[in-house]
Amino acid sequence: MIELPYKNPSEAARLMTDAQRRILILDGAMGSMLQRYKLEESDFRGERFADFGHELKGNNDLLALTQPKIVQAVHQAYLDAGADLIETNSFNATRVSQADYHLEAATYDLNVAAARLAREVCDRQSERTPEQPRYCVGVLGPTSRTLSISPDVNNPGFRAISFDELAEAYRESTEGLIDGGAQIIMVETIFDTLNAKAALYAIDQVYARRGYRLPVMISGTITDRSGRTLSGQTAEAFAYSVVHARPFSIGLNCALGARDLRPYVEDLARSVDALISAHPNAGLPNA
Repeated sequence: MIELPYKNPSEAARLMTDAQRRILILDGAMGSMLQRYKLEESDFRGERFADFGHELKGNNDLLALTQPKIVQAVHQAYLDAGADLIETNSFNATRVSQADYHLEAATYDLNVAAARLAREVCDRQSERTPEQPRYCVGVLGPTSRTLSISPDVNNPGFRAISFDELAEAYRESTEGLIDGGAQIIMVETIFDTLNAKAALYAIDQVYARRGYRLPVMISGTITDRSGRTLSGQTAEAFAYSVVHARPFSIGLNCALGARDLRPYVEDLARSVDALISAHPNAGLPNA
């Protein structure tokens, strides 16, 4: 990363101090919480997209614009449970992923809204518990494309997207997250390290333009018990590939569940000089 000052040096210092003093708790899954509301097509559309020409049900990121109270209720539930770090509802809020719903033009607005909602509840909670400040984590998900692997088994050299196209998509989303008030940027659920490189490059460009930086969290995902990412790297190799970004933390999420993920988290802890994170899912499906 470019050598730039933090946007809020005292806040960044407090974050680091807190993380060194105790384990900071990240919130949990957003999608499964939203499913409890049993939302229908009209709920996803709201007023703004009432007449939109394509189906929008299932686009959870859109709820930051159309159902903000529900999104904030989920954030608040995690804060009430003791979470220190609240992730924005923006996992698929990139132009690349929103293309599945023909909503590319709304991408920036989605990120601004998602960050603003999370930041509001974090600030309110921090006012109630000043001894335990809460932080808004702006999420950049992996997108629905991969730079390292061809989606066409008959054409291994084919790529569905270029590095520059993906980086530009991440740049737009990063701008929106920062404008909405995110205090940390997290590149998460990385199954392809080259995708992460595009995200980190975009973040670096945004920071350079603004003249300041935010702490960066990086979290990969192990796809099976081989202990490798989808693009073939071990956890250790993945960490070495991204540590140049001087992240606040490196870790693993999703994938195998806590028990099976633990040895790979230990590999990261032995490999890099950074804080280590883990937010696994509930485990592999019960066949």
